Amino acid sequence: MIRKLLVTALLCAAATPVLAAAQCSVDIEANDAMQFNKKSIDVSKSCKQFTVNLKHVGKMPKTAMGHNWVLTAKADEQAVISDGSKAGPAADYIKAGDARVIAHTKLIGGGESATATIPVAKLKAGTDYVFFCSFPGHAAIMKGTLKLN
Repeated sequence: MIRKLLVTALLCAAATPVLAAAQCSVDIEANDAMQFNKKSIDVSKSCKQFTVNLKHVGKMPKTAMGHNWVLTAKADEQAVISDGSKAGPAADYIKAGDARVIAHTKLIGGGESATATIPVAKLKAGTDYVFFCSFPGHAAIMKGTLKLN
């Protein structure tokens, strides 16, 4: 009887799905057609940091078709884009010290990669976040949403 209970318990334990650890990073690609390959990113509250790995899969140089990945609250998007445009390419189209920018990568060209790390404690549940490329004119179509879950 005890052996039968033990076998049943082991079989039940083996059939129980294992909860996966939170995914605390994402790979995102940008191309020469001004597109990100993701339109939304979910970040788990259980992550202390969340890493975005950006890869420019195109061939054009950053002076012609540079891309970066910038995260802001939706409410700050247009002002950050405008100020970034004024900051210019030497500043990766990000205004120096802009507190509205939660995280960003450097500007990269074809074949290059960059990483941004988001301190998850800076994100608030219920806030609308957007990510975009701040190279002039790109944010109109190169953008997506980020949500804290």
